[in-house]
Amino acid sequence: MEEQPPQVTVHPPEPGGARRVMAGDRRLGVAHRIEDVVSLLRHVGLDEVEVEETDLIDWQGGGPEEWGA
Repeated sequence: MEEQPPQVTVHPPEPGGARRVMAGDRRLGVAHRIEDVVSLLRHVGLDEVEVEETDLIDWQGGGPEEWGA
């Protein structure tokens, strides 16, 4: 059986627009734009993920277009 990648959570924007990114219980980093999410996922071997369309990512507090002020 093939191992499934962990669920990725992009937390709601904080003041200033930064969003914490987690893979399961592992903190991947902080993203300020969609390209940062892509980069963080590449560092953990998820380089073929369509971040705006995948069910792997739980976008909390707004989707990939929400980055706060």
